[in-house]
Amino acid sequence: MNFARKIFWFLVAVLGAGALGFVAIARGEPINAVWLVVASACIYAIGYRFYSRFLSYRVLQLDDKRATPAERLDDGQDFVPTNKWVVFGHHFSAIAGPGPLVGPILAAQFGYLPGTLWIIIGGVLGGAVQDFVVLFSSVRRDGKSLGQMAKEEISGLAGIVALFGVLSILTILIAVVALVVVNALKASPWGFFTIAMTIPIAFLMGIYMRYLRVGRAIEASLLGFALVMASVVGGRYIGESHLLAPYFTYSAIGLAWMLVIYGFISSVIPVWLLLAPRGVLSTFVKLGTILLLAIGILAVRPTMLMPPLTRFIDGTGPIFAGKIFPFCFITIACGALSGFHSLISSGTTPKMLSKESQARMVGYGSMLMESFVAVMAMIAACVLKPGIYFAVNSPAGIVGRLPQQAVATISGWGFPVTAQDMSDLAAKVGEVTLFNRTGGAPSLAVGMAHIFSGSLGGAAMGIWYHFAIMFEALFILTILDAGTRVGRFLLQDLMGQFWKPLGKTGWYPGIILSSAIMVTAWGYFLFQGVRDPLGGINSLWPLFGISNQLLAAIALCVCTTILIKMGKSRYILVTLAPLVWLVSATMTASAQKIWASEPSLGFLAHARYLADQIAAGSIPVDKIAETQRLIFNDRLDAMVTLVFVSVVLVILVESGRNWWLYFSGKKQAVLSEAPVELSRISA
Repeated sequence: MNFARKIFWFLVAVLGAGALGFVAIARGEPINAVWLVVASACIYAIGYRFYSRFLSYRVLQLDDKRATPAERLDDGQDFVPTNKWVVFGHHFSAIAGPGPLVGPILAAQFGYLPGTLWIIIGGVLGGAVQDFVVLFSSVRRDGKSLGQMAKEEISGLAGIVALFGVLSILTILIAVVALVVVNALKASPWGFFTIAMTIPIAFLMGIYMRYLRVGRAIEASLLGFALVMASVVGGRYIGESHLLAPYFTYSAIGLAWMLVIYGFISSVIPVWLLLAPRGVLSTFVKLGTILLLAIGILAVRPTMLMPPLTRFIDGTGPIFAGKIFPFCFITIACGALSGFHSLISSGTTPKMLSKESQARMVGYGSMLMESFVAVMAMIAACVLKPGIYFAVNSPAGIVGRLPQQAVATISGWGFPVTAQDMSDLAAKVGEVTLFNRTGGAPSLAVGMAHIFSGSLGGAAMGIWYHFAIMFEALFILTILDAGTRVGRFLLQDLMGQFWKPLGKTGWYPGIILSSAIMVTAWGYFLFQGVRDPLGGINSLWPLFGISNQLLAAIALCVCTTILIKMGKSRYILVTLAPLVWLVSATMTASAQKIWASEPSLGFLAHARYLADQIAAGSIPVDKIAETQRLIFNDRLDAMVTLVFVSVVLVILVESGRNWWLYFSGKKQAVLSEAPVELSRISA
């Protein structure tokens, strides 16, 4: 760099460090949200410019002269050399599900400080590194999946265990994201109409790009966006209509059934008809909305009303139980470090890169973009009055079902709120009530609407709220679509080991059977969450966080093994350090969720508490069956967590054993990379 550039980056570093330092140590007066935007933007810029460059040239040694699998195996269907910006959009759309939105919202019960620090530091040093290294590794191995790489680079046992673990973890992930949609749309005709309309809009976009204007993705995106905005506006009239509103008003159970049916249909119909156009539409909406939100924060300069640390750092939080360590670091997964990303980085994305150097922008850069989304979500939650935040997110089983009970409980915590405050807010956003809307999505929508309407006037708050609900649901339904289809592929691979026709992805009986099994699996956990009197999120989100972070541990084991086998042992701290931190946090959380003695925290303790209540005759007769179902679900959650932990322990032991053999010289390190071919594609 020349002298001017050195000065520029020095000033960026000073500004970022100063802003982050101010956020970390400020006490007393509430701080402005702009500090968080400046701190994160500067640190992301530094991380991308310097750390990702170090990874690219020193650690991984990306080579554009080497042909990628997209070039060597180009089949016009799965392996296709693609423009790097299109790949970036595809990858970001695929990884940016509900996690960077919902996780920070839920973790805000600790205050804004712990979650913000983890999002920024974890994103730069952990999540972006995992995504980048996994993507690079898959590109060097013909686009192979994480399970295949575990089998070839660690051991056959690790590969089989990893495949089973990925399938199990994916099931929990889809169930949790579906639960977020259910909690956001129940008894909300305006929201349901808006989200329901995105399905025919996606169909129209698919037909438009395939038959009417072939490949015109920008035209289709603009058309789809215009129709979605019309649906947001039109939904207001649906919700206010006494004649039409009942046709779009559904209970949580009804919505759960709809999502299960939708997930099955989306998995079996052609990808061009729904999955691809929804991905295009969601990318367009996601990036545009986040940019608008950042501009809105800079324009409105809202104050962070949530304190940096709340009383719930002691583990008594109403949204989920557990102390900052380890639960902040599993509640915020996507946005900091997410195992789900490794499935995308070793899925469709490596089959589309035309040059190895593009892995830096796509792998590392997309993760920084998602981390920035998480910062925006944290801000949107923390600019609300704390009393309102807790009234929206706390389940009825903790604060009470009646508004008077809820406001009395929350005000008693030191976060004053009134029933009139909540009634006025619900009226402004076009909802009947905002009490007990667990899952994070409604409170994020309220926060976004607050920021957007700050410059456009309060009259627009209802429109902005339902636009935000639509924005969140597009994130989530993209994951539900893609996750169910990925799960179906994995399941077909597994079933194909027993009967080969079931492994053929183009054979419709196999497609239907595997899709039915997949939606039945995640549908069960979805209904478990819907029927949970604590709102489902209280038990399922920690399970989701644990499973997601354990998947990241598998991915980082594979990455560390590959670096050792590449002869890059002196650089293994880039993957080993986040692996050690992740394992310590996730194993601690797993142990507490299984064996903690507090019923609010431990699955088994809660099951014992409910069983004792039944034995003492404290449960009404008409509630005994429901309570017994909750006991069964608690025990099942404990067993699932134990299975996930066992899977990762096997892979950790297998990885450690091989690392010791390589370092001691008792085993030769042999990479399973594809043969080198020179690229014919110009840079």
